[in-house]
Amino acid sequence: RIHRSNLVMMGVLPLQFQQGDSAESLGLDGKEEISVEISEDVQPHDLVKVKAKKENGEVVEFEVIVRFDSLVELDYYRHGGILQMVLRNKLAQ
Repeated sequence: RIHRSNLVMMGVLPLQFQQGDSAESLGLDGKEEISVEISEDVQPHDLVKVKAKKENGEVVEFEVIVRFDSLVELDYYRHGGILQMVLRNKLAQ
């Protein structure tokens, strides 16, 4: 099991279902094409819209919580991960 913070440090967008929502309750089976509407000014714990397009063309829309727990994690994500952030900072010096 990979820890959420490790995924953030690799530049992965951490999303969490809202209370009462789950893949099962939304009728998702893992075969959907997922798109996430995330703005440039997203902040930790904001809600973002997700569209899940099923194989039959049906689209399920729902909101999830962005699980950045700090502004530092948000910076990691914006840079594509901690390694890219460190490299950019070094190159800028």
